[in-house]
Amino acid sequence: MNLYPINAGNFKLDGGAMFGVVPKSLWQRTNPADANNMIDIAARCLLIEDGNRLILIDTGMGNKQSEKFYGYYHLWGNDSINNSLKLYGFHPDDITDVFMTHLHFDHCGGSIKWNKDRTGSESAFKNANFWSNKNHWQWATQPNKREKASFLKENILPMKETGRLKFTKIPENDLLRNSELGFDIFFADGHTEKQMIPLIEYKGKTIAFMADLLPTVGHLPLPFVMGYDTRPLLTLNEKEKFLNLAADKNYYLFLEHDAHNEVITVTHTEKGVRLKDTYTTKDIFI
Repeated sequence: MNLYPINAGNFKLDGGAMFGVVPKSLWQRTNPADANNMIDIAARCLLIEDGNRLILIDTGMGNKQSEKFYGYYHLWGNDSINNSLKLYGFHPDDITDVFMTHLHFDHCGGSIKWNKDRTGSESAFKNANFWSNKNHWQWATQPNKREKASFLKENILPMKETGRLKFTKIPENDLLRNSELGFDIFFADGHTEKQMIPLIEYKGKTIAFMADLLPTVGHLPLPFVMGYDTRPLLTLNEKEKFLNLAADKNYYLFLEHDAHNEVITVTHTEKGVRLKDTYTTKDIFI
């Protein structure tokens, strides 16, 4: 097995929205804001090369939205999925599976692109199956008013139209062991219904793709919960359970949204679970 970080692009989000009720005087220590209160955010995806499968976890925002839409998110840098794949000798057509932790636009928008004459949409990975789960798919396609702006029909419905949409199993508890894609999945409902956190066994390590359960290092303290979360008190419980497990078992936490920290480990302290060590993906994957 080989793992590759795939940078789908960087953007900015409002710091207050990213940290909910936590005062700026606290969160800006780890996530400094610009003059408009915006903080740096990454869309760091993960490519798993395992035998004849090439599995891409999340796909970033994509590039099919309007200039006005992207103007809200202050895109920066030159990263893209295609450029990142090319860096490692891969092409979008090589991808066999696209696994989406959840269907918010900044996690799945790159899965669908315009067709050649821009009259409709098509898969950005024409040979790939798309993976979600039934509960989250229903949640995303019949969205509540709070999340409706994050679930864009043009990102989601074309996946089903390709005929290649698949649903992974949902466990009776919060952990699915040895899913159809060969890795364990931790299910979390605080941010959105049935968000999926992959746990990948790699060279004696467990790599946890943290998605929006832990967006950045700055979100390690339990009360530091995003304003975007639909069930913040549930997020508190899920974070506590997962971070305790990560500290006990020395998981390597792959941070999708932290623009400046790629992989971390955590440890138990008197103040709760806190940062232990920081790594680059090169430290872990090569």
